[in-house]
Amino acid sequence: MSTTPEAVETKWQTRWERDGSFRTPDLPEGRRFYCLEMLPYPSGRIHMGHVRNYSIGDAVARFHRRCGCSVMHPIGWDALGLPAENAALERGAHPRDWTEENIAHMRRQLRRLGFLYDWDREFATCDPGYYRWNQWFFLKMWERGLAYRRDGTVNWCPGCETVLANEQVEAGACWRCRSVVELRELPQWFLRITAYREELLAAMDELPGWPEKVLTLQRNWIGKSEGAEIRFPVPDLEPALGEAHRIPVFTTRLDTIHGATALVLAPGHPASGEIARGNPEVAEYVEQAEAAPAAAPERGAEGEKTGVDTGVRARNPFTGEEIPVFVADYVLMEYGAGAVMAVPAHDRRDHAFARRYGIEIRPVVVGGGPGSSGSAAEEAFVEDGTVVDSGEFSGLPSAEARAAMLEHARRQGFGEARTTWRFHDWGVSRQRYWGTPIPMIHCPDCGETPVPETDLPVELPRDIEITGMGGSALARREDWLRVACPRCGAAARRETDTMDTFVDSSWYFYRYLDPANDRAPFDSAKARQWFPIDLYIGGVEHAILHLIYCRFWTKMMRDLGLVEVDEPVVRQLSQGMVIKDGAKMSKSRGNVVDPDAAVERHGADAVRLYVLFEAPPEKEMDWTDERLAGPARFLRRLDAAIPGEHGWLLETGRPTGEEVFSEADLALRRKTHQTIRRVTRDLRERIHPNTAIAGIMELQRAVSAFLPGAAAEPARRAAREAVETVVSLLNPMAPHLTEELWERLGHRETLVDAPWPAWDADLAREDFVVVVLQVNGRLRGRLEVPAGLDTETLADRARANAGVRRHLEGREVRRVVTVADKLVNFVVAAPA
Repeated sequence: MSTTPEAVETKWQTRWERDGSFRTPDLPEGRRFYCLEMLPYPSGRIHMGHVRNYSIGDAVARFHRRCGCSVMHPIGWDALGLPAENAALERGAHPRDWTEENIAHMRRQLRRLGFLYDWDREFATCDPGYYRWNQWFFLKMWERGLAYRRDGTVNWCPGCETVLANEQVEAGACWRCRSVVELRELPQWFLRITAYREELLAAMDELPGWPEKVLTLQRNWIGKSEGAEIRFPVPDLEPALGEAHRIPVFTTRLDTIHGATALVLAPGHPASGEIARGNPEVAEYVEQAEAAPAAAPERGAEGEKTGVDTGVRARNPFTGEEIPVFVADYVLMEYGAGAVMAVPAHDRRDHAFARRYGIEIRPVVVGGGPGSSGSAAEEAFVEDGTVVDSGEFSGLPSAEARAAMLEHARRQGFGEARTTWRFHDWGVSRQRYWGTPIPMIHCPDCGETPVPETDLPVELPRDIEITGMGGSALARREDWLRVACPRCGAAARRETDTMDTFVDSSWYFYRYLDPANDRAPFDSAKARQWFPIDLYIGGVEHAILHLIYCRFWTKMMRDLGLVEVDEPVVRQLSQGMVIKDGAKMSKSRGNVVDPDAAVERHGADAVRLYVLFEAPPEKEMDWTDERLAGPARFLRRLDAAIPGEHGWLLETGRPTGEEVFSEADLALRRKTHQTIRRVTRDLRERIHPNTAIAGIMELQRAVSAFLPGAAAEPARRAAREAVETVVSLLNPMAPHLTEELWERLGHRETLVDAPWPAWDADLAREDFVVVVLQVNGRLRGRLEVPAGLDTETLADRARANAGVRRHLEGREVRRVVTVADKLVNFVVAAPA
């Protein structure tokens, strides 16, 4: 380059800062675009996953700004949570000091890459001015019955005498002292997110801008199942349990109940506990299995299943048959009622369990008609079919059988329709220091009492000793812990649990609109103007928890009257991971690429261009140092070529409309305007910077080939137009060098403020297009034809294609579907 990338990048970052190019008006002026990437956790350094995420967002934000939109593009820090406490333990640093040092370093890294954030709106969630509003929201939910306290299961380390997060449990042991972790029931705070489960589920049908993978993961997490609850009597338990000896079982496949050959209970089921009283083998199994979730959180998922035959028998209420009762670890209390009817022939998990423990596999649904074989298969048949060997219900299709069986169970009094959910209320209690204090007070006389709003925020005390042992660090600060009850004045104590950090990230994007507001979380008038978010970019690993929680939070705020939208995000983009040496980049694998080193060697523009060009945003991206050199070379060649040997470029104007162009001139102009159209669509509609960059590189190659022969004035004007277009279109992806080249071409205004180029529809029109030819939707050929051909002529030419003609011979053409310049599909009758 004519000068070092660092010098060019520093120059333009200083200019943008001086001109306030990043600043966003409080209320949008004209069209608006809210572009957001998920806020980072300040762990110390950004990684290439951050660089990729933020480069996508910055390119889109710059593009829309140049298209005339008021663009909101802020950044902040998800600054509370467990890693800071772990760092405090390991380094002897205070969590706040460690966090603030990391924020300062990561801020410098982001600025060095030239991301055009509105830094005036920056905040960290550990600021009391922010988490004060977490507490305010909690109190509002408490008032409405959406926040409550009950016993919940936690991981307890007896060695450290403290509760552990799931991340601190390694192979069933404490990450620090290696004691075996126990499950204990302790009082916990919950948010009643299930009050919104129907709306959260139904609204997914109105989110066309979200990836289907994300929506599918959310639907599965919510897990609505409509089926039947059937009660299986266990006569041996009637003396001890009374009416509770009729064990309720939820099933979505009631049509298979005649194939139920066992009743399987979760280890935590009350009936399992009762059986264990008189059966040492069952008692030992229950004790081991109940401890398993701490060591194996995937219990109930695919994998080896264990269990024990209790020796007790249940009765199938449809057949009267006695079947064995097992306790097994693949049945969870969280699903249904903690008991399943095992139908090995028609459920894969039941099938695997039955083969291991010798339980009968009895098929009662077949894929063919009523006469089909019902012999046991090597694999479970899990589809609907025809019911067989099921008494009066035999011969019915599965759906009809389910309805008839449910009506029979209802009339006989042992079953009814039921809907179950996998979704549970959100447990927000965390037994650690570095989080938002839950604003509740425990009074011996008044019970659980909210902190008055006028006393918010309840701040974390600065002077704290974090040992990781002996319970909450907050509980040891007596001057903080002991308070007077705000209702009766009696001696009381504060709640020492702090909030899950997903609370912080559930509404932060509203605070960006109004980060200094000390009267409300944000100004509702600003939210009306800026919301919903137009584009939200983040990894698919956040598809479930974060993206469900922020949807819930918006609906809760709507019901509080703070916002008018039902959903916070119009379009969500889940960018793929950055892969190196065949694995996701991570410190543990030792394959992390330092962005600072890459920027130092090649410049910020080259790094940005590489992560945007290498793959579509939603796909994984393989990082290689060798391929990073490619974008760097492209930028150096571009720098050298403008004006390079063609100093006349600096004196030449763009086309005026009065020139007489040669065919070669017109070909370059056509390529120029087609590229503007392509790049505009790639950035606005598809959000594929990779194909946008590819199109710009193609245009640059065409320009390079054209320049040596550009002697006449019309040719030079066509060249000037093409050169400016390359620079202008590349700007959102490589903003620093393109600003430098734009200035070199004689422009006084910065590119960041320049209007996005428009294409001329006549010039951009294709001369020839390739049309796909199909017969009954199957590809039979391709055809190059003049653009804009009328549909009748297009169909005639398609009929003459050899591949199409062969598949039309002797068949009736019922309909011809044409899409101008793209497709001809012949819909034909089946051969006679």
